[in-house]
Amino acid sequence: MGNIRQTNIKRIAFRLLEDYGDVFTKDFETNKILVTKYTTIESKVIRNRVAGYVSRKVARMKVY
Repeated sequence: MGNIRQTNIKRIAFRLLEDYGDVFTKDFETNKILVTKYTTIESKVIRNRVAGYVSRKVARMKVY
């Protein structure tokens, strides 16, 4: 079974992918910097969770 993400993390990630979808990549470290650039998230934990979720979604979109 996979991890269940919080709704606020999903909302932020989907909004980022809608607005800046072509900028994000499969790489977590790159996405971490981009999430910091495009949002005002101050919490490191939330930023990392959003970046990880975005990385996962981008990797899944590239496959299909």
